[in-house]
Amino acid sequence: MVVSVLEEMRIQALGVIDDAVVELAPGFTAVTGETGAGKTMVVTSLGLLLGGRADAALVRAGAKAAVVEGRVSIAPESAAAVRAAEAGAELDDGELLVSRTVSAEGRSRAHLGGRSVPVGLLAELREDLVAVHGQSDQQGLLRTARQRQALDRYAGEAVSGPLAEYAVAYERLRTVSSEWAELTEQARERAREADLLRFGLDEIEAVEPQPGEDAELAAEAERLGHAEAL
Repeated sequence: MVVSVLEEMRIQALGVIDDAVVELAPGFTAVTGETGAGKTMVVTSLGLLLGGRADAALVRAGAKAAVVEGRVSIAPESAAAVRAAEAGAELDDGELLVSRTVSAEGRSRAHLGGRSVPVGLLAELREDLVAVHGQSDQQGLLRTARQRQALDRYAGEAVSGPLAEYAVAYERLRTVSSEWAELTEQARERAREADLLRFGLDEIEAVEPQPGEDAELAAEAERLGHAEAL
């Protein structure tokens, strides 16, 4: 299983936090502290980093913008890394840099691997990057795909072998289905083209053009073009 790790997050001018760096380790991380210490802002920062809704009210009073930056260790072959690369992002020695800026006017910008990207892309990658657990906040376990993955891992080799064979067969089915759909559409296109050509031939036959008629018509058109002068 390919795992990503959020190694570090920097928070600037967000709520009660002026400038702070949160260093994280692989596995489970618990954020604790007294009321007002900024736990909510840490979780809010993580939400912004993963495509959450921006709110100008989050920007610290007197600041022009709030900035959240994250450094994620990620495997190049992971789905998140592949999707990020498709968007033009680059990995820095196996690490993906993510940042989110929210201005005091409410404008929001997102960057991924040194490239400006839509905020929606961060939301698209969030499930493959970080899992956040809170009060009714862990929605990943409710997703059917995640439940299947957990059951498959628990079943071990008895399921992983047939599952791998099924994946190969299913991918082949998708390829063949796509080719069949393409060939069918090409056949329909050729049939439409043949109908158009037959219609054109019928129109030409109805006119009954005669040899040399095109030259006569061109000469007639030339005379009519000078009708007033003539």
